[in-house]
Amino acid sequence: MVSLGLLDKEPSAAINDYNDAVLHGIVKIASKMGISTIQSYMGAQIFECVGINHEVIDEYFTNTTSRVEGIGLQEIEECVEWNHNQAFDPLGLGFDSRLNSLGDHRLRSGPDKEDHMYNPQTILLLQKACQNNDAEAFHEYSQLVDYVKKPHTLRGLLEFRYDPDGGIPLDEVEPASEIVKRFKTGAMSYGSISEEAHECMAEAMNRIGGKSNSGEGGENPSRYGTTKNSAIKQVASGRFGVTSDYLISAREIQIKMAQGAKPGEGGNLPGGKVYPWIARTRCSTPGVSLISPPPHHDIYSIEDLAELIFDLKNANPRARIAIKLVSEAGVGTIAAGVAKAGAQVVLISGYDGGTGAAPMTSIHNAGLPWELGVAEAHQTLIQNGLRQQIVIEADGKLMTGRDVAIACMLGAEEFGFATAPLVAMGCCMMRVCSLDTCPFGIATQNPKLRKRFHGKPEHVINFMYFVAEELRQHMARLGIRTVDELIGRSDLLKVRDHMNTHRAETVDMSAVLQHDAGADCHFKPECVHDFHLEKTADSRILMKKFEKSLNKKRSGSLDVQVSSTDRCFGTLFGSEITRQCGNDLPDDSYVINCRGGGGQSFGSFIPKGLTLRLEGDCNDGFGKGLSGGKLILYPPESAGYKASENIICGNVALYGATSGSAFISGIAGERFCVRNSGATAVVEGVGDHGCEYMTGGRVVVLGPTGKNFAAGMSGGIAYVLDEKHSLYLRLNKDQVMTDTLTEKHDIDELKSLIEQHVAATGSAKGKKILAAFKSYIPCFKKIMPIDYDKMLKTIAHFEEKGLTRDQAELEAFACIHHKEVR
Repeated sequence: MVSLGLLDKEPSAAINDYNDAVLHGIVKIASKMGISTIQSYMGAQIFECVGINHEVIDEYFTNTTSRVEGIGLQEIEECVEWNHNQAFDPLGLGFDSRLNSLGDHRLRSGPDKEDHMYNPQTILLLQKACQNNDAEAFHEYSQLVDYVKKPHTLRGLLEFRYDPDGGIPLDEVEPASEIVKRFKTGAMSYGSISEEAHECMAEAMNRIGGKSNSGEGGENPSRYGTTKNSAIKQVASGRFGVTSDYLISAREIQIKMAQGAKPGEGGNLPGGKVYPWIARTRCSTPGVSLISPPPHHDIYSIEDLAELIFDLKNANPRARIAIKLVSEAGVGTIAAGVAKAGAQVVLISGYDGGTGAAPMTSIHNAGLPWELGVAEAHQTLIQNGLRQQIVIEADGKLMTGRDVAIACMLGAEEFGFATAPLVAMGCCMMRVCSLDTCPFGIATQNPKLRKRFHGKPEHVINFMYFVAEELRQHMARLGIRTVDELIGRSDLLKVRDHMNTHRAETVDMSAVLQHDAGADCHFKPECVHDFHLEKTADSRILMKKFEKSLNKKRSGSLDVQVSSTDRCFGTLFGSEITRQCGNDLPDDSYVINCRGGGGQSFGSFIPKGLTLRLEGDCNDGFGKGLSGGKLILYPPESAGYKASENIICGNVALYGATSGSAFISGIAGERFCVRNSGATAVVEGVGDHGCEYMTGGRVVVLGPTGKNFAAGMSGGIAYVLDEKHSLYLRLNKDQVMTDTLTEKHDIDELKSLIEQHVAATGSAKGKKILAAFKSYIPCFKKIMPIDYDKMLKTIAHFEEKGLTRDQAELEAFACIHHKEVR
């Protein structure tokens, strides 16, 4: 390469750059798979082959999972030879050093370019159909999508076994008005898309009885109880904006375990899209990038997931609980596990789709088709006798009634659409979602661009009805009257008789098309999991005691003995406070004095006005999702040990807290205050990963921390007592700055929080520090994210010029991100 003059840098620099690129790629892939060491990565065999025949797999990829067979060595050789000939002259006269764009992610024209299902022709026809209510245009669109010469998907290789007698009259088929109630829009968060687009989809789905999905970004509370309220509220690993109000407003709560388009990664909202109104909704800081961590932060096992399901059912007993999984080998086993854990819906998300905001390196060669996951989940649930107690939902680039029919035949009962509704509202697939430059006002927060949004709820409604009517036509030709009758009828599918390419003819779909003729293969509401909420301490004691006073918005107190079997104590009562009183009760309106051992998720999601005092200790999940309430935890006077030297509560305390306060006289376990976004907490020591991904609030640690403190922290402040001056060894310094306390407002704030801690818990450690406060000040470290500090200083600068807080935030955001936002 050097002799040919192709390098534009020193050879050593080129080698280093290459090594860095390879290392970054390996590390990224390993992290997405949950693998932390190269030794674990080697031989892990956690990939899956799609479309390679068993002879090649047995010889070269031995023991690798493969459910769909396909090409062999001959076809692989042809592919290698073709690629070689694109680079090297067949006559041996040289080679072309340019890398052509094949159009994998952005549409490119030409005979050898990647063919896209969404292309100028299909986009134009879909928009014409939906915006003009033109059924003929939709038929043209679906014909282009469904009957292309070169199949794009596994379902593109299939065709229906229509009734040879012609089927049944169309008017005998279930009406479209009932079918659309099974339809949902995908999880696109407020922040990734504009307020106008987000509300447009919500209003459309509410009008037809379907469901829109909030995504993981929270939602403006002014929408709750209106036609613009999202029926599905997503609770992702990040817990963005998940408050008691948010959960109470849901008809379905969806726990996002992974993302179909980029499994293994969390969401990411660039700082340039975190406008002040988005930051308020997400309980974060304007202009500071937000990362949604993968779910292992509080879900390590199916038991942890079962606990979160139980927590959320207590937080809103009227909502269905759904789990979002991705299509992969083994997803059927996971689906069976979540069914046993009490979930009422399992969503199988495919690799297709996404709003285009994901980095290209995240979505290429990642994930699997939903056809594989839906079929496996359906078959496994039948085999385990669980199919009747859980709904299966399919999601991932569903575009036509034919797609819905095949998803239904493979086992799905409900169906999610994401990209198609965006296109119906005006999206033209520019793939600039992450840049905040969407020219159609959809995937942007910029007020100037948002003015260009011309989408209407009717456009989305028209799309849903077109799909439903097309589904009805297929059902009539199949002789099927209701969607329930169609679920799991994979025997009505077959591989196409005539394929257009030799490669397509090699594909074996028999594993996907398995059919159990005698199985009862759809959900029955009467078989749903019973959480027995009437047996909880909240129902038996708290609700019974305070029901009348709550109706009249009075206050009260109660002494209660608790044990570790009392899971989620206070959450069900807290949800009723939110339902009846909102988040407006005065602090300490209801004070519950508890003694004993607190169970899992003690005080999770409790709202303002509810105070839980616990004399004893507590398991994992203490104060998870705290939403304005107050928690106080301290050991009994008879304990006989120093509280500041002993662990008093378990892992993931205050995970995803949004507001309220917690005072803990003792040491907390690992992952304390992960994703805290507004709560105030005082504790006397924490385990590993404290304050990870924190976006707001205040945390005071009156003792040692574990390793990796403040990793990914993007907002809020932590004050840590560092008596041995060794905190720097355990601090993750990537995003934060460390300082001593020199500013009066910091010192006053710290002292006030310690005084509140002592008043609440009687902490001996707190009393000792207050007694010699001045001598302790040099031992405290202030931990603060660098970007957060920069933003706060810029906001303060504009406030000094006389601007209101809201105006100052917007000006600071525009200044830092070099944007014109007015």
